[in-house]
Amino acid sequence: MTEPSLRDFLDNAGAAARAVPAPDARAGRFHRSMPGYAPTALAEAPGTAAQLGLGHLHVKLETARFGLPAFKILGASWAVCRALSRDAGRDEPATSFAELRALVSPDDPPELVAATDGNHGRAVAHMAALLGLEARILVPEHTAAARIDAIAGEGATVDVVAGTYDDAIAASAALAGERRLVISDHSWPGYEEVPAWVADGYQTIFDELAEQLAALPPLCAIQIGVGALASAAVRALTAPGRVIVGVEPADAACALAAVRAGAPVALPGPQASIMAGLNCGTASPVALPDMRAGMAAFCAVDDRAAERAVRALHDDGLDCGETGAAGVAGLLALRERHPGDAWERLGVPGAAPDALVLCTEAPTDPVSFARIIGE
Repeated sequence: MTEPSLRDFLDNAGAAARAVPAPDARAGRFHRSMPGYAPTALAEAPGTAAQLGLGHLHVKLETARFGLPAFKILGASWAVCRALSRDAGRDEPATSFAELRALVSPDDPPELVAATDGNHGRAVAHMAALLGLEARILVPEHTAAARIDAIAGEGATVDVVAGTYDDAIAASAALAGERRLVISDHSWPGYEEVPAWVADGYQTIFDELAEQLAALPPLCAIQIGVGALASAAVRALTAPGRVIVGVEPADAACALAAVRAGAPVALPGPQASIMAGLNCGTASPVALPDMRAGMAAFCAVDDRAAERAVRALHDDGLDCGETGAAGVAGLLALRERHPGDAWERLGVPGAAPDALVLCTEAPTDPVSFARIIGE
């Protein structure tokens, strides 16, 4: 008998009734001032929707954002803006990219530092290049060579850290100094502001969705990772009658574990899912309150679900990386467990509701993508 793709599930009943903070609208105005800004596309995946018993499956394609193959530049750019504005002695952040560039001193510029599984670090490196700054990016061992090459291609120094993503986070924190600004989407005691700014930057995705859809669907599946995107999704999407489901790899379901335990949980490594951007052993403490308040359910899925999701979206003409397809992977695993009434069990009204997922990355590991789709 084939093992089910859904490895763990947590019903967070009553989540939608809990208050969550309002989003910060300033990031969107800053993003619109950046060179090359354009809203990313909203697509439909009719074949995948049919597999899932959905009316429509809306896919927000974060596969080409400011010339990068992932959404992370939205959080990284706004966090860099906030951090550099403060470094320049300003109480309020720069309101435009041109104003931010003018703040950077050519005499004593800071170095930007970040730990990453790939996309966040590349985004920080990209911002550093745009602003004429140096960047040092730390990656865990076993990071795909294509992802390391892409970061180095932005002009950054890349350090490979023995161990897991959490080890890379710890190493990046140790580098913080007077002229080194750590731009992390993960938080730890004493380091909470920057990760919160990263999450604020993702509000631009949801501002665009509000313009692209007449009404947001009643079912949304969001991949978690450390939780910055999930936090932004909860703040933007929480509404009566809407169900938000969080999706994590089975061996990196740190948010599920933390919500179940009522406190942050450090999962033993290594986390080695093909959903590399979600290979996090500890959820960000800054993001956990939002996820606990606004996510109706958490599901942990195996890599087979991610591969099925990548293939299903590819058959619909949408090329997404494994992390990018994780929301669909969660829906597929839930549908597999409850073929006839998966959405009703979640409290989603209607026999064939509409749903929303975010494809948060293009295929950033071409070798893995080719293997999955059979080319």
